[in-house]
Amino acid sequence: MNQLQLFLPCAAGVEGFLADEVHRLTGLAGDDLLTGRGGVALRASWRDAMLLNLNSRLAQRVLVQLSHVPCRNEQDLYEAASAVAWEIWFTPRERFKVEVTAQHSPLKSLNFAGLKIKDAVADRFRHRAGVRPDVDTQSPDVRVYAHLTSDSATLYIDTSGEPLFKRGWREDKGEAPLKETLAAAMIAASGWDATLPLYDPCCGSGTIAIEAAQVACRIAPGLLRRFGFEKLLPYEVHVWQPLWEEAKARQRPPSAPVFGSDVAFRMVDFAVRNAGRAGVADAVQFRGGDALQRMPPTAEPGVMLVNPPYGERIETAGVAGRTQRGRERAQGDEGGDFFNQLASHWKKNYPGWTAWVLTPDLKLPSRMRLKESRRVPMWNGPIECRLFRFDMVRGSARKPEAGPADGDRES
Repeated sequence: MNQLQLFLPCAAGVEGFLADEVHRLTGLAGDDLLTGRGGVALRASWRDAMLLNLNSRLAQRVLVQLSHVPCRNEQDLYEAASAVAWEIWFTPRERFKVEVTAQHSPLKSLNFAGLKIKDAVADRFRHRAGVRPDVDTQSPDVRVYAHLTSDSATLYIDTSGEPLFKRGWREDKGEAPLKETLAAAMIAASGWDATLPLYDPCCGSGTIAIEAAQVACRIAPGLLRRFGFEKLLPYEVHVWQPLWEEAKARQRPPSAPVFGSDVAFRMVDFAVRNAGRAGVADAVQFRGGDALQRMPPTAEPGVMLVNPPYGERIETAGVAGRTQRGRERAQGDEGGDFFNQLASHWKKNYPGWTAWVLTPDLKLPSRMRLKESRRVPMWNGPIECRLFRFDMVRGSARKPEAGPADGDRES
């Protein structure tokens, strides 16, 4: 278990940030850490798999690759799954589930492909142990993943269980909440190092601010939850427990203040309760208030991270200060008036601050009459977005005369 092939899927656009995170957590580099489309592949140990589940803020799962073979039809898939030594990973007592994804696969039905893998796993157990494990699609003990391409099949066993964005603290949420992993990706892309104030003026149920507060307090994202690897045969509590205790011991008082506000007081209440469960009640301050009226929470300039409401995510309606279903609404043509007013408010009252705004609207800078200094492609689920950076200069929409920006290109 010291030479495993791991794959950590992540949101599109986050791969480079995830690779940096994995390097920081494990020290892996070079051929042992490769950045690919939709995730990061690495050669690592079973201990690393547990470490990454506990500490990664950006990965969606930690998968162990068990097979990668040519595959053109369902029989090839059955034979590939039959050849995997599933019995070294779990017993017939564990209930399992198979999930299949595909890209340009010649197989006509992913459901049927999943059934062929399920049959192969069950048949292998029956041939070797005389009994086959049950399938449970709702609450499985073990999750098997397959990814199919035009000519190959890759089989994985999942070590995470529930996806890693489920940190265990967000019980109160509003409409279309931002996933914790994407909030963490926004923080990573901004370069915020927990030394400057951070503020989310459209905080909703508090996801961005709470993630930032945990970063400032060095709280591992997985401390509050259980993992799939605890049901697998290689799991040993004497290896896992020191990792958990080490992460627990790293916690500290916040190194920088974190703030959030929202026009809907119901959402502020949600955020406060979520922060308490996340262990950062004393590290983040939430307030009610319209984003067009809230003044800076500190005299020292800092970083704003904002995921404002937009059409595909929450139906655009109303005006700033009005709420529907608990979230602030943008006004007019896809929120143009709201963002125009927001930019004016920021230029007047937030000089020296850096604002990062996640939006699917590629024309947002022109709507805000601001020139972005960087744009980072990032996907919010199926929605293609950009994370725009705006450097606030009082009364001016121009960039500082300091030479080329670090991100006039998309990167």
